[in-house]
Amino acid sequence: MYWPILIVSGVFEAVWATALGRSEGFSRIGPTIVFLVAVLLSMGGLAFAMRGLPTGTAYAVWTGIGASLTVIYAMATGAEPVTVAKSLCLVAIIGGVVGLKVLH
Repeated sequence: MYWPILIVSGVFEAVWATALGRSEGFSRIGPTIVFLVAVLLSMGGLAFAMRGLPTGTAYAVWTGIGASLTVIYAMATGAEPVTVAKSLCLVAIIGGVVGLKVLH
């Protein structure tokens, strides 16, 4: 139960990070509302998952999912260039997240 919630919370981290960038300093209402809702869901899910998972593992997985998805989305939309170096770094982050799950 804790792992699926943690994974969904990591997805919401990517949502709020992307919305934060698009809010232009909270001056655009739509992205600001998306940010607020997503950050509440993301943090709430992380807090719940930490009831049954070690803090370090839960936080590392949460940030790894969020960071990876944020960059992947930016690359997919053309906001960031796709490079071999960035792609290798993403593979390393995702591998680390999977490793933490397997080793738990």
